[in-house]
Amino acid sequence: MNERENILRAIRFEKPETIPMRFHVNAACWHAYEQEALKDLIENHPRLFPHYQRPAGAVTPAYDLNARADQPYTDPWGCVWETTEDGITGAVHRHPLENWGAFDGYEVPDPAVTDGTFPVDWEAVAERVRQTRADGGIVWGSLPHGHTFLRLQDLRGYENLLFDMFDEEPNVRRLIDLVEAFNGRYVMRWMELKPDIFSYPEDLGMQVGPMLAPDQFRTYIKPSYQRLMRLAHNGGCVVEMHSDGDIRTLAGDLVDSGVQVINLQDLVNGVDWIAQTFAGKVCVHLDLDRQRVTPFGAPGEIDALIREEVEKIGSPQGGLMMIYGLYPGVPIRNVKAVMDAMERYMGHYS
Repeated sequence: MNERENILRAIRFEKPETIPMRFHVNAACWHAYEQEALKDLIENHPRLFPHYQRPAGAVTPAYDLNARADQPYTDPWGCVWETTEDGITGAVHRHPLENWGAFDGYEVPDPAVTDGTFPVDWEAVAERVRQTRADGGIVWGSLPHGHTFLRLQDLRGYENLLFDMFDEEPNVRRLIDLVEAFNGRYVMRWMELKPDIFSYPEDLGMQVGPMLAPDQFRTYIKPSYQRLMRLAHNGGCVVEMHSDGDIRTLAGDLVDSGVQVINLQDLVNGVDWIAQTFAGKVCVHLDLDRQRVTPFGAPGEIDALIREEVEKIGSPQGGLMMIYGLYPGVPIRNVKAVMDAMERYMGHYS
C-alpha cells in the first residue's frame, strides 16, 4: 500500500495499513541543535523519514521570506512581517489598511504569481505534483496559512478588525469580498492540478477560546469558508482544515463549512473532548503537544501521551493521522522519545 492509498484510507475510515504520522523539523532547529545529532535521529527513524538521504556536510536551511531575523518582509498585500530569529515566522507589524482612508485604490495581488504571502511559480508547482503522483505520494494542495481571518487581521490590525465586526463597519464586508475573490481564484488554480487533498490552514484559537466570538465567526468568516471549501469539494478533493489553539466552540461550524479532516492541537482542546467529538465521525489530524509534555516531560510521559491519543481517537478502521512540529527548546532526548513513540504506535492497529 503506497502513501496515497494509506492516507486516503485513514481519512475514509477504510482500514489503513498504518496510522499516517509526520514529523516536521522547523528550519530554526538546524542552528539550535548539534546538527550531527539531529541527522542521527532522522536517519535512525526510517518509518518517519523513508526518503531521507543524509547530507555529508553542514545543513544550510532556507528560511521563508517572513522568517528571516531582522529582515522585514513586505508581502504582496502590503503587510510588513518582522522576526528576531531565523526560521521562526514573524508577526505583522505594519498593516496597510489600518486606516480605511487607504482602501480606495488599494490593489489586490495576482494569484497567477503569488499565494498572497509568497511568490508562486505554477509551472514548478505542476511539476512537483506530477512527480509526487508518479512516486505514489499524495497530492496535497493548500491555501497559504492565514488565508482569511488572519489575512483580514494582518491588513487591518487585530483590534481594528474586531471592532469593525462589532460595529458592522460596511468596509469590512468589501474587504472580505476582495480577500475571498483572491482566495477563490487561487483555489481554482490548484483545482486544475487535481489534488487529492486541499487544505485551509488558519489559526483561530487562543490558549482559552477562539480569537473572535463564535457569532462573529458565523457572520463574517464562515460564509466565506463555505464558499471556498465548496470549490474543493466540487473539484473532488478531501477538505482539510488546520487551526492552532482552543477551537472547541467553533468545531461544529468548521465541520458544517465542509471540513472532512480537522487538524487541531491535542492538549489545548483536550484529548477526551477530541475523542468524544470526532472519533469515528470526522478524521482527526492531530497536532502533538509542543507546550507541555514534549518540551518539559520525561520520555515515558511522551510515550504515554501518544499511546493515549492513539487508543482514544484512533481505531482499526482509521480516522486518525498525527503530526509533530519540532522547534528549538525541546531536549534532544525528548526529540528521540517523540520519534520513537510515533514509529511505535503508527502500527498499533496493524
